[in-house]
Amino acid sequence: MTDKEKENNRKISKVRVKVEHAISGIKRSRSVKDVLRNTKDGFSDLVMVIACSLHNLRVDHRKKPLKL
Repeated sequence: MTDKEKENNRKISKVRVKVEHAISGIKRSRSVKDVLRNTKDGFSDLVMVIACSLHNLRVDHRKKPLKL
């Protein structure tokens, strides 16, 4: 691979890792991973919105390490 192709792959990898970490954080809610047996219209979308909101709340309020 050329240097330009390698650099392009690095950029893509950085974005992909961030996306994969976000998806894994959302999947901590088991309701997103498991099969939902509720047939109500829009319920699965609501579950996903709630899982994403919980993930964002967890990320926003994560304790930051102390700098010494």
